[in-house]
Amino acid sequence: MTPPPKAAVVCLFSLDLLFYFRRAYPERMIGNHVILGIVVLTAMLIALGWRYLTLKAAPLPVWGWPGLAIILLAELLLFLHVHWASVFFTPIVWTGYLLFADSLVFSVGGSSRIADSLRSFLWLACWSVPLWLIFEAYNLRLRNWAYVGLPQNPFLRGLGYTWSFATIWPAIFETADLVSALGLAGPRKTPETFVIRPSRHLPALVLGLACLIFPLLAPSGLRGYLFGAVWVGFILLLDPINYSWGGRSLRRDFQQGETNTLIAFLCSGLVCGILWEFWNYSASAKWIYVFPMWQNWKVFEMPAPGYLGFAPFGLECWVMYEFLRGLRGKIFVHEKNQTA
Repeated sequence: MTPPPKAAVVCLFSLDLLFYFRRAYPERMIGNHVILGIVVLTAMLIALGWRYLTLKAAPLPVWGWPGLAIILLAELLLFLHVHWASVFFTPIVWTGYLLFADSLVFSVGGSSRIADSLRSFLWLACWSVPLWLIFEAYNLRLRNWAYVGLPQNPFLRGLGYTWSFATIWPAIFETADLVSALGLAGPRKTPETFVIRPSRHLPALVLGLACLIFPLLAPSGLRGYLFGAVWVGFILLLDPINYSWGGRSLRRDFQQGETNTLIAFLCSGLVCGILWEFWNYSASAKWIYVFPMWQNWKVFEMPAPGYLGFAPFGLECWVMYEFLRGLRGKIFVHEKNQTA
């Protein structure tokens, strides 16, 4: 008999709590406010789990249980101090999360990214690497985070980077799908539509460019304070372009009275952010934050106000990927016209 999802969630959460209370010794728990982080995580999981259990969800599809098993096994190996598992914990656990989250989406709605088009899901994972490298390039200048505990072997280090980065966009999209499937993004609204004239795109474009360029040109003592501008800059810059190209955009959604995408991806960014920091905290190969603010008030490794950046980052992931889709369409149309 297939165990109920409730038992699986309780098992996973219990192991997480055991692991973190065992690994985080008292002095570090006080300095990094681990207890507060676990309380917030508990509230989030209870809210999501309760909503899932109130729906008439079908049994998890076949790939859901391996996903859950990967998460549990990664946690267990980390608890047992298995070195390779601790070094590659982040990509391993997020691979399990992607399978498990996708299976939850499928059990609620009867469709999911992996079930509907595995090829599209893999393309999203592939594009996730160069998209995240854009932010890594910004970090070379702004120096907001640093990586520690990485393998000395260049191949293994590159493997860890690539595998980890490949899970970022899929995690945001799968979690947004889950938020929507659970009905937490709200119903579709249909107020009177409004017209966005092309001239109204200009302020957003200019502000987006400013948010993306000024942090790079600012004096060195100021740069570390400006990464928040990058978390919204691509939204302001690319969403008007997506709208002008006829693709999906926040502006077009607003015209049609649609707020589901906005809420789903804002929530997704926050949910993934909490999980990123939770799972990153005790891994051997991890990131730490070195920006010059709130370093004495961390929740896990992230200074508490920094969590506010995860929500717009989730939305930014959607806008950037829609831009790539629109650009791909433009290129293919141009090539078709050239050969016609």
